[in-house]
Amino acid sequence: MADSSHAAPVSLARRRAITAGLLLGISLAALEATVVGTAMPTVVATLGGLAHYSWVFSSYLLTSTATVPIWGRLSDIYGRRRMYLGGVVVFLLGSMLSGISQTMFQLIAARAVQGLGAGAIVPLSVTIVGELYTLAERGRTQALFSGVWGIASIAGPLLGGYITDALSWRWVFYINLPFGALSLSVIALSYPRRRETTRARVDWLGAALMFAGVSALLLAVGGETGSGAAWLIASGVLLALFTYVERRVVDPILPLELFSRPLIARTGVVAFLFGAAMFGAIAFVPLYLQGVLGATATQAGQVLTPLFLGWVITSVISARLTVRMGYRPIAIAGGVLLTAGYLGLALFTPDTSRFVMLGACFTLGLGMGSSMLAVLLAVQHGVERARLGIATSLNQFSRSIGASVGVSAMGALMTRSLTGVPLPQGTVASVSAVALSGVARLQFAAALHQVFVTGTVIAACALGVTMLLPPVSFSRGVPAGAGEQMIAAEMTTLDPDEEPAGVLD
Repeated sequence: MADSSHAAPVSLARRRAITAGLLLGISLAALEATVVGTAMPTVVATLGGLAHYSWVFSSYLLTSTATVPIWGRLSDIYGRRRMYLGGVVVFLLGSMLSGISQTMFQLIAARAVQGLGAGAIVPLSVTIVGELYTLAERGRTQALFSGVWGIASIAGPLLGGYITDALSWRWVFYINLPFGALSLSVIALSYPRRRETTRARVDWLGAALMFAGVSALLLAVGGETGSGAAWLIASGVLLALFTYVERRVVDPILPLELFSRPLIARTGVVAFLFGAAMFGAIAFVPLYLQGVLGATATQAGQVLTPLFLGWVITSVISARLTVRMGYRPIAIAGGVLLTAGYLGLALFTPDTSRFVMLGACFTLGLGMGSSMLAVLLAVQHGVERARLGIATSLNQFSRSIGASVGVSAMGALMTRSLTGVPLPQGTVASVSAVALSGVARLQFAAALHQVFVTGTVIAACALGVTMLLPPVSFSRGVPAGAGEQMIAAEMTTLDPDEEPAGVLD
């Protein structure tokens, strides 16, 4: 467990250097979550493999989600410095392998490796900040991290589009190498070695069963038509074994008893559905723009940018409104906005103005930012302090698994609707618009229309579950900086004394 006393042996100059290195790593992780979407249509045009389009997103999400608690446990045993550096090395290896991939299957495997490293970068950064800074200093530092995360998330689609158009989609991955190496060097030189005294058990069996079970579920949802039933049975068996192990292990990777609480169970369902809706939009809006409208990757990035801008704006504003109005009105309003945004996408046609899609994406972002933060704050105020960290982790875990399953399901729906409609393949790397014409273009538009209709249904289900959420008292209050600090806590595993300052008593 980190505490403020750890800050004393580290000089101010060293702390600033470590913080700079961590900020660089955080920016890479944030960019990677958003930059790939605008490049993917061009990747499909070059490598083929449209049927496996969604797996490029799902493999990254799955490995980054499953390994977050593992990296945290290992850092307790072997030290934050060693595990952080190891995570960055794995992330950069995955980036390099992604850039040199020659087939879609190679890219999917490389993205899985990249996700393994990403599972260390963000949560260990937050933990290291908790060790380096006192409680009074931590709020300002977390606000700095959240600002970098927000800016990188907004800039990601534009940067991905520009790099794809100006250079090649491969540079979306290669660009990580020099900046990642710089972060690696700064942390290696400035972060002192420490002998860790914490004893921690790693639930390797639970992690393996969870990873295998969710992977089998993704194969059942997004795999070939004939094999779905077999993978579904395999997933059921593996997840049943996972449940059995987690109920008996001393230090489970996922404490299932928390789901017996109505607040945790229902917010988990909401987070799952919101994750599916959010990443569905990130994955398939660029494909519509480039495949149906013939837009460039840069233009696709310009349409996705309002989504992340709306998310950041409402993450900040809704933290202030939650105290005054309660979390349920804010969460419900977010669900309404999310459903309205998806409805806008579902009504979009090849002849509709691109500004309509800009408005729909901005509305989606407004809905996601307000609902996700309101629900997360409710979870953190609705459990006792000793369970605060794990309750936060469960909420983030549910959202990430929802994203993996949702993107796979939407991808399967799209590919099964595209009988005999191939995207251009084998084009030179400089081609950035995946333009279709005639009947192929209309059939492709119809397939993506079904994807957006599915997203609308998922968003409406999320809204329905949100209306059933139990009341939570906010007598502790939520400080003005809670929204900014929660952005920095994305996908982290937090110990009770390491949560963002926005939720302290």
